[in-house]
Amino acid sequence: MAIQEVELTIVDREILNSYAHIINGLADYLGSGYEIVLHSLEDYEHSVINIINGEHTGRVKGVPITDLALEMLEKISREKKDYISYFTTNKKGEPLKSSTIAIRGEKNRIIGLLCMNLYLNTSFLDIMKVFIPGTQTDSNQLNMENFVDNSDELIESTLKKVRESVMKNDEINVSNKNKIIIYKLDDYGIFNIKDSIPKVADLLEISKNTVYMHLRNKPASEGAESK
Repeated sequence: MAIQEVELTIVDREILNSYAHIINGLADYLGSGYEIVLHSLEDYEHSVINIINGEHTGRVKGVPITDLALEMLEKISREKKDYISYFTTNKKGEPLKSSTIAIRGEKNRIIGLLCMNLYLNTSFLDIMKVFIPGTQTDSNQLNMENFVDNSDELIESTLKKVRESVMKNDEINVSNKNKIIIYKLDDYGIFNIKDSIPKVADLLEISKNTVYMHLRNKPASEGAESK
């Protein structure tokens, strides 16, 4: 059964707009070997509403949906599965590993497609360099991330990291170190976690009132470390 164009609601448009921003982040993470395309099913003649690394297939914003994308959409609808992966080629006959993912809007209707195409002629070095720290930009620098099982671990691990940084900074007066630790924890959003204030107080061996006092007195534009 042929899939018809859909009339988008305001909510549908907001959903697609949110994906338009997401694919920029995906492209930054995956690198230039991946073409990432966002289709709206409102207008097949101009379905591509965002595309990154379109040079792999020669496409830009505003071009029509492809026959293969329509075929994959029909298969997704028939098999009641919101994604499908497959191999294909571009106009030059160059191989691609592709995936088509359905985007659902109001009333669970499929309103768009997120398509990813890995250009298989991309050199292994170019694919891997975005996953190796220090090979491109500052975003490739190695950062420590703690994967925790619960909020207590998140509070403890964040406090440990912040505390080590503050304690090593000789420019911060000893009498101000707890205050700066609390400021930094607040910048991380730790105090949005339920019962975080008493837990931080216990870990720092100070009173809850002291934590509250520092939070009340925190400058609105606190950024520079107090001396």
